[in-house]
Amino acid sequence: MVSSTPNGTNDASPHGPFNNGIPTSCPSCPTPLKYSGSLDHLPFFEITPIIGREYPTVKLTDILNAPNAKEQIRDFAIIISERGVVFFRDQHDLGIEEQKRFCDLVARYSGRPEENGLHVHPIFRDPGNLKLPDGSSDENIYVINTAAQKKIYATMPNRAPLTEEPKDLSREWHSDSTFEAHPSDFSMLKMLETPPHGGDTLWASGYEVYDRISPSFRTYLETLTATCAQPVFRSAARAGGYDVMSPRGSPGNVGDGFAPVHPVVRTNRVTGWKAVFAGAGLHVSGINGVYGAEDRVIREFVLGLVMRNHDVVARMRWTRDAVAVWNNSCVWHAATPDTHLVEGNRVGVRASSIGEVPFLDPGSVSRREALGLPRF
Repeated sequence: MVSSTPNGTNDASPHGPFNNGIPTSCPSCPTPLKYSGSLDHLPFFEITPIIGREYPTVKLTDILNAPNAKEQIRDFAIIISERGVVFFRDQHDLGIEEQKRFCDLVARYSGRPEENGLHVHPIFRDPGNLKLPDGSSDENIYVINTAAQKKIYATMPNRAPLTEEPKDLSREWHSDSTFEAHPSDFSMLKMLETPPHGGDTLWASGYEVYDRISPSFRTYLETLTATCAQPVFRSAARAGGYDVMSPRGSPGNVGDGFAPVHPVVRTNRVTGWKAVFAGAGLHVSGINGVYGAEDRVIREFVLGLVMRNHDVVARMRWTRDAVAVWNNSCVWHAATPDTHLVEGNRVGVRASSIGEVPFLDPGSVSRREALGLPRF
């Protein structure tokens, strides 16, 4: 919680003009993109009517090597941004360099700021971080492993103690690198090892959460910002005796402050649609300019919309060498922490691009409005 008094503002964001501290324009971002049709020949199916798509036979290496690769990758950026998350199976030939290249190009061809690139994880230097399968390491690849993460993040404040009560899995929801001034736009995760079952990942549509809110209340939410503090990286680095990485995918992501201010509602630069962004989740430490009780009510309300409306969620049942690519500007995601109940390991490699400072264009519309869909 940043302010204990109402009506506080924060103008820390480097872009303008501002509405109550929220950037209302992004000069470096393009107008919403239009799909060209270059992917129409590829078979796919939607995961739900609201969120998610799977291309069951597409090989991403074929897309990277296609004569019209730029057009196809740009169209994939649009599809990912409209559907929130897209799944691909059996990407055994997609190496680390190809994964980094695809993630980078999806963001670059869809209007990412030119000076930005792939994210560098703040605690890449931590000795507890796992190596890649070949024994090497890459500052643009984050190796996901539950056992290693528990050790690295042992310094996390207010870490839930062991109790006889079940876990509150709502704490798992987040968007990648919201703790950065320039957070991630696209993330790409490939699963290298999977247990026989369990360890699924879920994505929730921030577009649809916005559409489930009454017009008067979402107008109010559009005036709010949230502080996204994540001091665990600084404390982990101090405990390990190393410096956090800096810069981290953008000249604006430097130092070890890790407490930027972001709009609760933002506009997706690719689609031009509004989504609830910093209204809830693991990295959101408080809504600015409201009392403590109001902060709790707002965050619990936003998160409750995901909990009460399971049709806003897409679920990935991971298989070996499967890939998910998502747009953090319009979805949250959460891993399912149940793999301790089965034998086997869950290891993945993730690349993330760094996008623009989140902004809210007052002329943008909701997803349902843009597509002419009924409100409910």
